[in-house]
Amino acid sequence: MTLLSDIIILEIQGFSDPSKVVFHQKFFKTGIGEYGEGDQFLGVKVPELRQITKKYWKDITAFEIKKLLDSPYHEVRLAGIFILVQKYEKSKNEKEKEAWVDFYLDNKSAVNNWDLVDSSAPRILGAWLHDKPKDLLYDLARSGKLWDQRIAMLSTFYFIRNHHFEDALAIAEILIQHSEDLIQKAVGWMIREVANRDLKTGVDFLELHWKKMPRTMLRYAIEKFDEELRQEFLKRK
Repeated sequence: MTLLSDIIILEIQGFSDPSKVVFHQKFFKTGIGEYGEGDQFLGVKVPELRQITKKYWKDITAFEIKKLLDSPYHEVRLAGIFILVQKYEKSKNEKEKEAWVDFYLDNKSAVNNWDLVDSSAPRILGAWLHDKPKDLLYDLARSGKLWDQRIAMLSTFYFIRNHHFEDALAIAEILIQHSEDLIQKAVGWMIREVANRDLKTGVDFLELHWKKMPRTMLRYAIEKFDEELRQEFLKRK
């Protein structure tokens, strides 16, 4: 019997474009010592992945999703993430949702680049924890593991969209002096999203913490401020 995961992989391979592989390797920092070291690419575009996964997500099993997530190829893992998000969001009840959250956490080692995190963390973990204790996110933020920390920060995007800012800013504070560019950008991005919805809350947070923030984080946080306020913060660094 042919597994749906095998069909999906074959269809993804059918869209492979070798001319894009080198670009993806550079863009996702796959060189020695870089955050995506060793990741492999087929050169497939995101719309093509969505086109494929849209056909199969309803019928695919957890076992087959895991096969996608275990792939050495970035695009195959991303396809698995797209399917997993659909499985979670279309679940019929809380028990099903919880099972998919547990599956996500059990396989988060496959969520090992920024697009994989950003496509999944808010829509699965953030959505699930929105009305529940959030200790897990604080544990991930303090883990010292790059992708776990980005998962923690990006999960709060769901809370922010629902105008709940406390946990997002508390996790931002934990990560405020992070040395990795990807975390600096994620933290700055979430502060910006808070400020977009409540400027005073965002500015108050920045007034307390701007001295400790790397410049990249600050620039991301104030990107949408009016020019006068943006320049006021930039001149401080």
